[in-house]
Amino acid sequence: MPTLLHLDSSADLRHSRTRALTAAFADVWRAAGPDNLITRRDLHRDALPHLPDPALHWPPRLRPAGAAPPREAETLQRELIEELVSADVLLIGAPLYNYSVPSTLKVWLDNIHVPGVTAEFDGPGQRPLAGRPAVIVTSQGATYDEGTPTEGWDHEVPVLRLLLGTALGMDVTVVTVPLGLADLLPALADQRERAAADYAAAHETLTALARTLC
Repeated sequence: MPTLLHLDSSADLRHSRTRALTAAFADVWRAAGPDNLITRRDLHRDALPHLPDPALHWPPRLRPAGAAPPREAETLQRELIEELVSADVLLIGAPLYNYSVPSTLKVWLDNIHVPGVTAEFDGPGQRPLAGRPAVIVTSQGATYDEGTPTEGWDHEVPVLRLLLGTALGMDVTVVTVPLGLADLLPALADQRERAAADYAAAHETLTALARTLC
């Protein structure tokens, strides 16, 4: 049964563009067939606890002698990794917060990126997610286009590409919707038409992608 792991991290429960777009993707996935499953985690509503012990960055065989992280934290980390490895497709709603990853999403990343378990460290065959699709839906308040003074200010997408793509070996697709503040900030008022067009294009891209990956 094809399984989608659907994560949202936006703190905006009413007007979030990433929530709306990941929901559209999930609707297509669900409608594609009765056997299509969705595992959902709302990382804002049900925030994960931060790692309480640095030993959890490593599997037991690579931890320092005497390391004894809390059992409940170890159990949760194992559950999150198993949930990810069991999914055929990963979908993440990831708004840009302060030029980086939402803290709730960062906690999830800290849990699932474990060298020697999900990322190669001391031997081959340690990337069970290699080649698996990961769809990142990211939103920006302004825009960080190439050639503009703010180019390179988005420090979220590079992190997600590095961790999910380079380290875990997933096939990462990023769909970005910029200019979320165009309706609120007078300085961006002349960009409202582009903001609406980019959002509509993102919706179309994601629904088409969902049909392809089902």
